[in-house]
Amino acid sequence: MSDEDVLDVFRSEDAILDGHFVLSSGLHSPVFLQKALVYRSPAKTERLCRALAAKVRASDLGAIDCIIAPAMGAVVPGYETARHLEVPYMWVEREDGKFALRRGFTLEKGARALIVEDIITTGLSVGEAAKCIRDLGAEVAGCACIIDRSAGKADIGMPLVALANYEVPAYPADQLPDELRAIPATKPGSRGLA
Repeated sequence: MSDEDVLDVFRSEDAILDGHFVLSSGLHSPVFLQKALVYRSPAKTERLCRALAAKVRASDLGAIDCIIAPAMGAVVPGYETARHLEVPYMWVEREDGKFALRRGFTLEKGARALIVEDIITTGLSVGEAAKCIRDLGAEVAGCACIIDRSAGKADIGMPLVALANYEVPAYPADQLPDELRAIPATKPGSRGLA
């Protein structure tokens, strides 16, 4: 799939929103990719994740023992990508503010885990997931994501396989352009929800 093919899937579900959004990273943006609207369609989600799995297979990441996704946003694509790669799947979720494996999930020492993320802006969640994986004695093979909003500019500290690159502006709260400052901000993501 090309970048435009991926974005067309998002467009077909009205999942590219315009306005003033506070992203999970804390940055502000005039564009929000509401992937939950895409996940309503199992067929479209399967198509994206099948293509992501193919891109992972064609990469130089090497052997993958399992997929780990950061909850909440990457749970669906993590599962579907693992299904296509035919490897076990788990997710990390916040416990006392830090990512942890829960629900009886365990990682073998030295296992090579691929982090699957939905949308990357800064890579903050990826870094937190990687720390959890390494603290458990496993290795991080890299990360795969549906869309890299930084178009390769975010340094996530590991190899990244992005199904699509879509450079979208994002600003710190104290550096907002006037046109964004004039619009009330909304926070549609899941980080910080109780």
